Amino acid sequence: MTLASGREFLMIPGPTTVPDEVLRAMHRPAIDIYTGSLVGLTDSLLADLPKVFGTTGKAFLYAANGHGAWEAALTNTLSRGDRVLVLDSGRFARGWGEMAKMSGLEIEVLPGDWRRAVDPLAVTARLAADTAHEIKAVLVVQVDTASGVLNDIAALRKAIDAAGHPALFMVDTIASLGCVPYKMDAWGVDVTVTGAQKGLMTPPGLAFVGANAKALAAHETATLKTFYWDWTFRQGSEHYQKYCGTPPEHLLFAFRQALDLLLDEGLDAAHHRHALLAAAVRACVAKWAEGGAMELNILEEAQRSNSVTVVLTPGFDPAVLRRWCQQTCNVTIGGTIGEIAGKGIRIGHMGHVNAPMVLGTLGTLELGLKMLGVPHGAGGVQAALERLAAGLAEPR
Repeated sequence: MTLASGREFLMIPGPTTVPDEVLRAMHRPAIDIYTGSLVGLTDSLLADLPKVFGTTGKAFLYAANGHGAWEAALTNTLSRGDRVLVLDSGRFARGWGEMAKMSGLEIEVLPGDWRRAVDPLAVTARLAADTAHEIKAVLVVQVDTASGVLNDIAALRKAIDAAGHPALFMVDTIASLGCVPYKMDAWGVDVTVTGAQKGLMTPPGLAFVGANAKALAAHETATLKTFYWDWTFRQGSEHYQKYCGTPPEHLLFAFRQALDLLLDEGLDAAHHRHALLAAAVRACVAKWAEGGAMELNILEEAQRSNSVTVVLTPGFDPAVLRRWCQQTCNVTIGGTIGEIAGKGIRIGHMGHVNAPMVLGTLGTLELGLKMLGVPHGAGGVQAALERLAAGLAEPR
């Protein structure tokens, strides 16, 4: 028996569901890349991206995924042999560090815990010990989709300042921008990187970097610069220079529409929507966990992200549940990766997502737990409904 006929629910932590309006924006002929409306489109994106970053600094567009944004941030600001401190809290800060190492940088990983956010006190202690200021940049992710953690970026900036350290502060917002509050200037971030395919509701293939005055000054002396990523070239007067070649026209059409949807909703409203939906997911999982077969990966509530919920499943094989959801109900749930690969599930709830999608996904999971005989606390979906009702009733 199958209930799978109908529209698929893609509830993985990226790429996320693309709105129909964004898909329709791509369904048009190619246009001139040298003059006219495409030049205006680029100008509008470069004007609006800093609003989303929360900066008065520069924004840069790349035909790339998030890993491209990582490389752009590193090569534009650093020099071969520079030391970089990677703040570990999952898979993706480590991945950024691995890219830095291959680029010719010296890498140091501040040990972390896959179940907790980065400890600001540990950051202060390590940087205070670097009296020669050999560390030139600090790398961290705001949300790591492998662990489900939310790092406190403002607190980490204060930790760097407490050590009196001049290192560049670089933050990966690939899984957080548009989903949780982010204030690049107010929080003292020098370089921000992100991608289009998660909270920004656009097909994969675009990456964005925000850079403040300190980062732009570092660019002047950086020796890792390469032609494709180079900020100087991309600030040239010719339109093609903004992309170092042919602009990815149809992705730009899509992103303009997605950005309009996000700005029309309002960043605060989008953040609040994600917070309510994520709280409902966590309330549901907490109820299921009473059966003893699962638990939330991140231990402290304040450190759990509103983009993705990572659930450990020591009491059963998560692959069986994921397969049942996909084959029986056409709901796709993510699997765990990295150090916890095969040990749980990841429920994505970011970007173009609403209450019916989340409640339908939780209902499918609860049905799957029941049909597969997995011990779980009854009433998870009801707990999610109650949490949503309480959140909607709270004054804003």
